[in-house]
Amino acid sequence: MSVGQRTADTAIFGAAVCTVDPRRAVTEDLAVAVLGGEIIAVGSSEEVRAWCGPSTEVIDGTGRLVLPGIVDAHVHPPMAGIEMVRCNLSGFGTRAEYISAVGAYGHLHPELEWIRGGGWAMAAFPNGLPVAEDLDVVVGNRPVYLPNRDHHSAWVSSRALELAGITAATPDPVDGRIERDEGGRPTGALHEGAMTLVERILPRLSVADYVEGLLAAQAYLHSLGITSWQDAWVPLHGDGKHAFDAYLDLASSGRLTARVVAALWWERARGSEQVEGLLEARAQAAAVGSDRLRASSVKIMQDGVCETFTAAMLTPYLDVHGHETGNCGLSFVEPEALKAHVTRLDAEGFQVHVHALGDRAVREALDAFEAARAANHSTDLHRHHIAHLQVVHPDDLGRFAPLGVTANFQPLWACEDDQMVELTIPYLGPERAAQQYPIGSLLRRGVPLAFGSDWPVSTPNPLAELHVAVNRTPPPLGGSASGGAGEAARSWLPDERISLEAGVAAFTRGSAYVNQLEDVCGSIEVGKGADLVLIDRNVFEVDADDGGIAAGEVLLTMVGGETVYEAPGL
Repeated sequence: MSVGQRTADTAIFGAAVCTVDPRRAVTEDLAVAVLGGEIIAVGSSEEVRAWCGPSTEVIDGTGRLVLPGIVDAHVHPPMAGIEMVRCNLSGFGTRAEYISAVGAYGHLHPELEWIRGGGWAMAAFPNGLPVAEDLDVVVGNRPVYLPNRDHHSAWVSSRALELAGITAATPDPVDGRIERDEGGRPTGALHEGAMTLVERILPRLSVADYVEGLLAAQAYLHSLGITSWQDAWVPLHGDGKHAFDAYLDLASSGRLTARVVAALWWERARGSEQVEGLLEARAQAAAVGSDRLRASSVKIMQDGVCETFTAAMLTPYLDVHGHETGNCGLSFVEPEALKAHVTRLDAEGFQVHVHALGDRAVREALDAFEAARAANHSTDLHRHHIAHLQVVHPDDLGRFAPLGVTANFQPLWACEDDQMVELTIPYLGPERAAQQYPIGSLLRRGVPLAFGSDWPVSTPNPLAELHVAVNRTPPPLGGSASGGAGEAARSWLPDERISLEAGVAAFTRGSAYVNQLEDVCGSIEVGKGADLVLIDRNVFEVDADDGGIAAGEVLLTMVGGETVYEAPGL
């Protein structure tokens, strides 16, 4: 140690370290030292010990693995956190369990005007459709509103339908569908825009509600090694605006410990007049003066989901007999308007984050980015990305890299779980089913990859998600996107598997790149922020297909050198 050199605050010795630095091996036996929130040394034990003094906290990493902090590129923490502290169904997986949980919650909270929460899986119900009668049996004449895990459908009680005025005579909105029986009567499932028919009469949530939910979500995400994220749904109007207010509150008070990019919500019923409000919100976040929050992205939802036949497809969905229907799904924003909006947002310096599951929606998003590049003579400066990418037409695989568009996958969904087998593949047909989640194909074409969870749609556990990316089989711990048990062992579309090294890179350096934070986090290098995760095992040394990756547990999470999660007994 040189004269006057400050000693490290923290040092980790004895661990395997995956730096995600392309100049190093995948993992090395290295030590890491942290000072003032930054990484000051990465090297041999002897080199790093020179930075240690009496006040240095020394962590024994023997037999363990150090990773850069995980960056979730597509997640919904305020929404998920509010569900966690209300009628939370995410821990269950069967129709009977859901009904019982709703009944128990209603019994414990007789004072509540509405029963709210969510997190049910479509695969638990016949044809993916819950019914109001099941809720009526356990809660009586009380209104219930429960979005499912992907928040593209809601399960409502008969009283909720009544209060919303939804009857057999109510037409489907242009961007949604009311499930009905043979007589046309609503049955209790609402999809996409039809959800708003009930949402508009719900009691309003307060900023305090969103602060409570966001703090609960942040603590949970930190326990899984997640140090940074992009919130993919931050509205500026209605109840949802309070999520943005909650972020501002936590950032200004120092309680936002994660590094967050807020993707401001593009209201599809409005046009370019909303850009001024987006610019104001971006400036408002910047004025807080916190390095933990930026509102530099705009989220556009271009289509729905395959399971409700609302994902936008180039050719029609099939019916239960394998015959073509007349339904090709929904493009929520007219394609020419999408081009104009993306071009304007790009010119204003916003990143655009597009939700696109169907092959038509993916093509429309790529067309819009192409139009923006041509009009603005822009490059990949704003790190535009497309999330989900369930079905990508082969003709479009080669368009991502030249346009500088990042492929933002939720890898947990890329397996044959119950939802895929029962509610998706039969209605896509074999050709389109084989084009789903082309992670390997895009990686081989040099496309930048980012990974996210879409929690609360599915678990935010990155180790479970990495298991699927590497194996294309459901994780062994019941963490599949549909809540299935994950017994299937067959690798689904195995050519789309990627290495664990590539998966970790997507969840760290790749997602940090999307968040424009690659100079701060995403790899373990001297001078970067000390966003570090200590895992109880070296997942690079386990048998990848036996569940060892998903079985790993996070012991310690640091953001900027601050411990934000520590497992009991560490």
